[in-house]
Amino acid sequence: MSVAVPERREAALDPITVEVIGSAFASIAEEMGEALVRASYSTNIKERRDCSTALFDLAGNTLCQAEHIPMHLGSFIGIIPHILKRHPPDRMRPGDVFIGNDAYEGGGTHLPDIVLAEPIFVDGRMVAWAVNTAHHADFADRGHAHIYQEGIRIPPIRLYRAGELQADVQELVLLNCQVPRERLSDLRAQMAANRLGVQRMTALCGKYGVDTVLAAGAALQDYAERKMRAGIAAIPDGTYRFADRFDNPELDGELDVSVEITVAGEEMRLHFDSPPQVRGGLNVVYTALLSTVYYAVKTVVDPTILPNAGLARPLTVTAPEGTVLNCIHPAAVNGRVATCQRIADLIHGALAQAVPERLTAAGNGSCASATFMGRDPKTGGLWVYLETIGGGSGARAGKDGLDGVHVHMTNTSNLPAEALELEYPLTLLRYELVDGSGGAGTQRGGMGLRRVYRAEADCRVHIDGSRLRSAPWGLEGGLPGGRGGFVFGPGVAPFDHGNGDLKRGDVIEIVTPGAGGYGPPAGRASEAVRRDVAEGRIDRETARRVYGAQL
Repeated sequence: MSVAVPERREAALDPITVEVIGSAFASIAEEMGEALVRASYSTNIKERRDCSTALFDLAGNTLCQAEHIPMHLGSFIGIIPHILKRHPPDRMRPGDVFIGNDAYEGGGTHLPDIVLAEPIFVDGRMVAWAVNTAHHADFADRGHAHIYQEGIRIPPIRLYRAGELQADVQELVLLNCQVPRERLSDLRAQMAANRLGVQRMTALCGKYGVDTVLAAGAALQDYAERKMRAGIAAIPDGTYRFADRFDNPELDGELDVSVEITVAGEEMRLHFDSPPQVRGGLNVVYTALLSTVYYAVKTVVDPTILPNAGLARPLTVTAPEGTVLNCIHPAAVNGRVATCQRIADLIHGALAQAVPERLTAAGNGSCASATFMGRDPKTGGLWVYLETIGGGSGARAGKDGLDGVHVHMTNTSNLPAEALELEYPLTLLRYELVDGSGGAGTQRGGMGLRRVYRAEADCRVHIDGSRLRSAPWGLEGGLPGGRGGFVFGPGVAPFDHGNGDLKRGDVIEIVTPGAGGYGPPAGRASEAVRRDVAEGRIDRETARRVYGAQL
C-alpha cells in the first residue's frame, strides 16, 4: 500500500476541471449528509439534523465540509492527525473505519459527537478520507466537574478492520450508552454515509485520475487562501477589541471574555482572553475555538470562500492555555457550543468596528437546550430526549433579523411538536414566537421562541442556555434583543444549576433570547413593524412601547 502525496501544480491544471472537481467534492459531502440523515434513527439526527459530513486529504486538511454544523469542524480537523499518530498509514487497508470522540486524545470537542473516519483507496493507493460526525443524544444526567464524568472517551480506534466489524469495540461503546438501540442504528447510518462517500470519491478518481483529483484538491485550498487574503486586505488595517459577558445555568455568576483582532495587510491575528477553565462543562478546546474562528471570520470576510483548509492559512489564533476558551485536560467540555456562540459574538462585535455594513447585530447568542431522561412507563426502557432551540437572528443593514432560528455554530432545526410527542412521554403545550423580543431598530432583530413542556411521566431534566442576564447587543444604534429565561410551573422547584426533576403533569417553560436591532429606531413604523402588527405577531401597544412606532 502506498500513500499518494499530490504535487502542487495549480498552473498546469485546467481551471474548468478544477472547478468541476470542486463542485464534485461539495456534491459528495452533501450527499453523504443526506444519506446520514435519512438512514438515522434518533430524532436528534433524522429530525434536527445534528450531524455533519466532510472530505479530507491524506494529511487531514479539509477538502470540503457540507453546509451543516459549523461547530462540527472542530471534531473533524483534529481526528485525522490523531489517527495518523496512532496508526501508520502503511498498515491501513480498504474497509478500515476509525471511531473517536475524545476532546484530548481523539481530536473531538465533546463526547456526544462521535466521529467515523474511513480512508479512501483507489487501486491500492490511499488518496483521501471520508468523515462524518453525529451528535448521539445519550450521555445524559452526567456530572460536569471534569471530562471523566461526561461519557465514554474514545481515542481513534478501528471499529471496522478491512471491512470486518470489531464486535468487541462496538459492544464496549454500546455498554456505556443509555439507549444502545438508538446508538447502534445511528452508527450504522454513519457507516452508510461514509461508504457512499468512498464510492463517490472512487468514481471521481476513476473519471479524472487520482493525480488530477488530488492536485485539484490542493489547488482549491490555494484558491480559498487567496480569497481569504484578498478579503482581509479589504478590511482597514488596525486593532479591534471587543468584550462581552457569558452566563449559563452551570455558573453562579458571569464570565468576562474578550478578543483583540489585528488586521495587517492580508493577514489577521485573533487573541482571546477569558478566566481560568471552570469546573463545569462550558470549557472550549483549541480545535473548537478554531472552528468558531474560521466560521465567524469567513462570514464577514467573504461568505463565498470555499469551505476548505486553505481559508485558515492567513489566520493566527491564540488564547492562554488553561482558560475557558483554550482549556486543557481534564476540563469538562460537554456544553462547549454555548461558549462558542459567545466567541462568534466577540469576533463579530470586534469586526463591526471596521466593516459594520457587513455585520448583523448580535443574534440570540445562545444554544438553549433541554434534555429529558427517564424510564418509559409502557416499556420500562430508558429514554433520552435532547433538543436545542432557536432564537432570534441579528438584524442586518438592509433587512430584519429572522425569527426563531438557530444561529452561528448550531445551525440545526427546531424539533417539530409532532415528532416530540410521537416518540417521548412529553406534551408541548405552547410553541410560539416571543412578542417584543426582537431589538428595536431601523431593522428589527429576530424574535425568540417559547416552548412549554408538560411531562407525561416522571423524568430528570437538564436545561441550558445563555443571554439570561446580558442581552444580545444592537448595532449602529439598534437596541438590544430580549433575554432568555426559564419558568417553572406550579409545584416545580427552580432547578439547581440547570438540573431538576419533573413529576407527571409538571410544566416547564423555556424562553430563548431575541436578537439585536440594526440602526436607530425610527419614530414612525417601519414596514417590518407594520407587517408584524398586520399579521398578528405583535400587538399595537407592543409596537408603540418597544419600537416607538407611530401607527
